[in-house]
Amino acid sequence: MSKKVFTSEQLETLSAEEIIDKIQHEGYSLLSTLGAEKLRREMVPVGKVCNAAINYVLGTTGPKDDPAKHSNAARVKLVKKLRKLTPGDYAGFPKDSKKGLVVGFNHPSLGEIARILMMKMDMMGDKPMFFPVNLPWYEALAPDYDRILKLGIIITPTITPSTWAKIGLSKDSELYEAGSRIKREFRDLYTRLSRETVRDGGVIFVAPSATRQTTVFKNKAVFDKKEPIIPTMSVLAIDLFSDPKMDCDFLPMAILPPEGYGKSLNFFKRYTLIPGEAFTASEIRKKYLKKNADKLPEFDWDFHKRIADKLPKNMLF
Repeated sequence: MSKKVFTSEQLETLSAEEIIDKIQHEGYSLLSTLGAEKLRREMVPVGKVCNAAINYVLGTTGPKDDPAKHSNAARVKLVKKLRKLTPGDYAGFPKDSKKGLVVGFNHPSLGEIARILMMKMDMMGDKPMFFPVNLPWYEALAPDYDRILKLGIIITPTITPSTWAKIGLSKDSELYEAGSRIKREFRDLYTRLSRETVRDGGVIFVAPSATRQTTVFKNKAVFDKKEPIIPTMSVLAIDLFSDPKMDCDFLPMAILPPEGYGKSLNFFKRYTLIPGEAFTASEIRKKYLKKNADKLPEFDWDFHKRIADKLPKNMLF
């Protein structure tokens, strides 16, 4: 089904929040507008699967006259279904606590997302859960945003470097200017929502690679520190800990996919989610944070290494 496209005036004047609202509620697609209809269509099947799952757990669960009880019962039912459809082992993860938590993981497929949701709802109850979501994935889920929120899941769109390259806009085009501005505003919104989530004791899930890849380090040159590492985790740490009262841990999580897995959801195949040693707020501040720094490559590298320590050597790079 085709989507509405934004006009030139809308691209110039609408804020990121207004664009997101139109994607969620009015059938617009930023991807289609930017000439990336193929990227949007690739995620449509996954969106339909998620829509069916959400319809089922919310539509067949009660009591609907009590929103809090309804949401809790729906989460319990969803966990039970996910254990059968998308099984995963996640022993050793922290249970409910008042502190916020940032979890970074290697990202071999879409399959670990379902296992992460299952783990979070099973182990961490109704703590707010925040996912920055790549734009193609976000547009597939956007029509269900309000119902996803009822399950305690907050999503916001991002445009990763990989997706931006695939969109492939000419640098001297009006679309490039508009897309660049929206990409920046998406990032600013992500950082603001991240602060709010951890202040409320919530958990943020981030894939530091910003793309689907089994390995932890992009290549051996990054591991050998001969090429720069993507500063995903450190940029988030700098932003969060700019507040002197912020207290949250950064937890590395290793994803061990099943044999013969594909890039999609891998139904009925068992994943293993392995927590690494957490970086505490005190450790990050004392060992890594530097005044006026915009990235902390030592922290990013050490974070990746703590994931790698839990994985087979062939998943290092």
